[in-house]
Amino acid sequence: MNVSTWSDLPEAVRAHYPWRGRDLALTSGFRMHYVDEGEGETLLMVHGNPTWSFYYRTLVQGLSDRYRCVVPDHVGCGLSDKPQDWPYQLADHIDNLCQLIEHLDLKRITLVVHDWGGAIGFGAAARMPERFERFVVFNTAVFMGPIPWALKLVHVPVVGSVLVRGLNGFVRGGLAVSIADRKRMRNGVGKGYLAPYNSWRTRVANHRMVLDIPVDEKHPTWKPLHAIDASLAQYRDKPMLIVWGEQDFVFTNWFRDQWVKRFPDAEVHSLPECSHWIVEDAHERIVPWMADFLERNPLP
Repeated sequence: MNVSTWSDLPEAVRAHYPWRGRDLALTSGFRMHYVDEGEGETLLMVHGNPTWSFYYRTLVQGLSDRYRCVVPDHVGCGLSDKPQDWPYQLADHIDNLCQLIEHLDLKRITLVVHDWGGAIGFGAAARMPERFERFVVFNTAVFMGPIPWALKLVHVPVVGSVLVRGLNGFVRGGLAVSIADRKRMRNGVGKGYLAPYNSWRTRVANHRMVLDIPVDEKHPTWKPLHAIDASLAQYRDKPMLIVWGEQDFVFTNWFRDQWVKRFPDAEVHSLPECSHWIVEDAHERIVPWMADFLERNPLP
């Protein structure tokens, strides 16, 4: 069964993710699902691959009493449509996020990003900078650096398809190595990550989004990613909070240091005991850190 609505999720998953969410009809004709909970200043939370809006559920639970939490599922991910012949390139995901921002008329946004959501979120910010004021960065990058062998393997024809779409290796691999404390995946949490990606067809974005990571300058996403990196300078004086899991084998501490070079005034919490899915490993600390950061850096 294609898990495409909240009702399709297992009951154990819905217990952790109680929001039915809403849908936006994109200009492409496809449907983007998103959570929109709470009132007040907007926190726009942008997930990466192979997660979905479920990844931010603890932040929504902890902050939606004070802030408006808007959390989309990228096309191909979570409860959004999963077309088989869509490009799934960075520019396409940025287009979709910009459509959501315009549809909801989001302004004075605090951008919260993780993994490939960093490139998508900052890509949207590059297109409409007047709408963004603060930034929260979790283990991500908008610049190229060392690429681990596992991601390079996914680029190998046939092998990548079998591993990601056939064996669900990207999601299962994430559950195995992206969390330092695997006990946190009990009681339906791990099922939450697996639920939307339960067949070859529903894992199309998991594979295509990895293929969109540029491995050299000939890749079509190389120049757009470089342009997003160049756009960061305009935000140098904006408040930024960086929370980093040091056990991340993809976004290593090298990437954290690159963020600090670009934003030397950022507030940084670097956690040696945490891994790539930092929100899973440390949400009990992240929610108070974010609340404090937002209060100490009021919107202009």
